[in-house]
Amino acid sequence: MMNRDEVKVLLHHREPYLMVDRIDVLTAHTVTGVKVHRGDEAYLAGHFPGAPVVPGAMLQELCTQSAAALITKYYAPVENYDSEQTKGHALGVVSKVAYAKYMGIVKPGREVFAQVDITERLGPLFKFKARVLQDGRVKAKLMFTLINLSDEHLL
Repeated sequence: MMNRDEVKVLLHHREPYLMVDRIDVLTAHTVTGVKVHRGDEAYLAGHFPGAPVVPGAMLQELCTQSAAALITKYYAPVENYDSEQTKGHALGVVSKVAYAKYMGIVKPGREVFAQVDITERLGPLFKFKARVLQDGRVKAKLMFTLINLSDEHLL
């Protein structure tokens, strides 16, 4: 298990956009990222007033950030990657969302699990499939591609 501070070593994301509270499983082929949306996040205030629902875009981001942690841990182009100190690399940048099906409402206040698996690697490209679960029920299924590239592309 990896706590939020350990996750921050692998990811450049920070509050309020860091979607991964902890990682329960992390291998070279699979990752399970966990998030609890507290209910006071700005994106929940208007989605929807009086009946907050976690937006699908935030579920996608939980999946992509979880996958990026996997890439950074096992496929970083440098040894001992540290998001605060290692410069020159943008790891796990979204290049394509091939499929996204949302199958149920995700409510704040309870754990949301992103179970993500690598399905293919083509050089710096990584294809993933993911399932989002809450209360043991599948809430979304996604397929997407992330890429490792030089951070000069982000400037």
